[in-house]
Amino acid sequence: MRTRKRREENTDSLFKMMKCDNENLDIVETSHRCGYSCLGPLTFHSQAVGTKVSLSHDLRRATRVQNTFKNGLVFSNRAIKPMEKIHLRVEKDMLNWHGALRVGFTNIPPSSRSQPLPPLAIPNLTSTPGYWAAPVSESLCSRGSELEFWFSSGGSIYVSGSNNHKHKLTTGVDLRLPLWAVIDIYGNTCSISLLGSKKVTWAMTKTSCPAPECLNSSDKSQCGNSGETISFLKIGTQIGSSNSLESVPCADIQFELRRRKSDLDTFQGNGFTRTQAILSDYEKKTA
Repeated sequence: MRTRKRREENTDSLFKMMKCDNENLDIVETSHRCGYSCLGPLTFHSQAVGTKVSLSHDLRRATRVQNTFKNGLVFSNRAIKPMEKIHLRVEKDMLNWHGALRVGFTNIPPSSRSQPLPPLAIPNLTSTPGYWAAPVSESLCSRGSELEFWFSSGGSIYVSGSNNHKHKLTTGVDLRLPLWAVIDIYGNTCSISLLGSKKVTWAMTKTSCPAPECLNSSDKSQCGNSGETISFLKIGTQIGSSNSLESVPCADIQFELRRRKSDLDTFQGNGFTRTQAILSDYEKKTA
């Protein structure tokens, strides 16, 4: 009886998951759980963005328009840990202005800021409590350059370039509250990419992992190490005027959704027979 009940529950679950078509499939990240070696996904904050900045590449590239040197503020999507080094690449620069990238941290949650954002990190943000930022040398900000910045357990902000020489930018960061990264795409710097982060500890090196992405192209990467990282994705499907929602773990969803997208027409034609075949595989994985 228990086996039969479980089979019926799984069948109902699969029918809900498959009552969709390729055009209406919509996958949204709802939460992310990582293993000990993972720091979690790291992107730019989707809402706290300067008025002249556009985000692309799954919120990992930020580009400021070239006809101004300001209004280029962006923030991290999550709080950053002490000694977690944020890795950036300068994608585009120009010679029309003086100065370049400014980086820092804030204990003011980006989502709590009123819009629009102020035009500059310095002095608009740094003149108010809870913000610390400093200019990065133009020599580290040419096109194609990669750099890392972080704050230490002593409250200092550092930056290092491709030569790995670290430079202290400022001190006095208050560590009593969570800290988000602040980046001002300023002056000659026009576009940057966020390449992830890492934190070296005595036991291991922890790194950020790729955020879950919509599976609407063939080149989407998996969400970190499937043995350590579990993402719960919400599958929303338009059925008439209502939504059908299910939550499934990332470790299995990559395979299931690819197969489901290619088999939807077959499922509609073959109905029960195809469902039984998928259900058999589903039960093996959940047994």
